This record gives sequence, C-alpha cells and structure tokens, in this order.
Amino acid sequence: MIEVSRPARAWIGLGSNLDDPLRQIGRAFDELGAIARTRLLRRSRLYRTAPWGVTDQPAFVNAVAEILTGLDPRDLLAALLAIERRHGRHRDGTRWGPRTLDLDLLVHGDCRINAPGLALPHPRIAERAFVLVPLAEVDPGLCIPGVGVVRTLLGHVDVGDCVGID
Repeated sequence: MIEVSRPARAWIGLGSNLDDPLRQIGRAFDELGAIARTRLLRRSRLYRTAPWGVTDQPAFVNAVAEILTGLDPRDLLAALLAIERRHGRHRDGTRWGPRTLDLDLLVHGDCRINAPGLALPHPRIAERAFVLVPLAEVDPGLCIPGVGVVRTLLGHVDVGDCVGID
C-alpha cells in the first residue's frame, strides 16, 4: 500500500457504449465526486469516439475527470470498480468490448506502479486519442510520470475519430 500523506491529483478516463452512454457518463461524474476523501475538480466535455481494439461495436462516449483524493491508488481503484459494478459492468476478462461503464485510473499524482491489477500511469495512455483529447482539454500541461506531457503526446496520435458532443 502506498501511504498518502496529503491529497493527490488523479485523472480518471470514463467510457461507455451501452445502455444510454450519455446518462452513464453523467451519473459517473456525480459518483466520482461522492467517493470518500475525494473531490471532483474538473471534467472534460463528452466525446464520441470510434471503438478501439474490437471495432465491431457501437461508438463510445468518452471523457476525463480530474479529482483530488486522499485515497491511495489501490483504494481509489477499488472505488472506481465499485462504481462500474453499480452501472452493471461485469469484468469477465474480455478486453476492448462493449460496456456500460469503464473507469480507468490514468494517473495518480507522481505514482509509477506496475503490479498485478494496477499499472500507473495507465500503460496505453500515450496511444489513445480518446484519452488524450479530453485529457488535453482538462490539463494540456500535465506531465504524465515517465511518459511525457499531454500536449506533446497528443501530437503523436490520430484525433480524427474524437468528436465533441456537448
């Protein structure tokens, strides 16, 4: 367990392509702000994005939230997974498929972790326009530990499939 002596800024990626994705993401923003010892600081607008990995599925709605949290990364991840379950998400090991709600812990302060069940920063953060576009809206100067600055990373991905919807 990582001891959190003071609140840390963290960034969460949100995605949904089932069961009214706009409603799923809207509810999830509210629930992020209700996590113990956590406050929602900023949120991106919503983006409609093409599926990634498995492309034969509905388009996604994606966004990013910046929070301030007193929770360590594992406790925050547990809270995110509980929110997913309340939204009907059942993690069965299937990757990149359709889902009611996906909450990815992208960055937690300056933590760098590579452990079973938790990798920080998110291991594919620099490859995904659907994460980088809303992240750049919220904090373009964010330096992702060991990866780079968001505005620079954004220049290396195709952003054509990320369309703002609100």
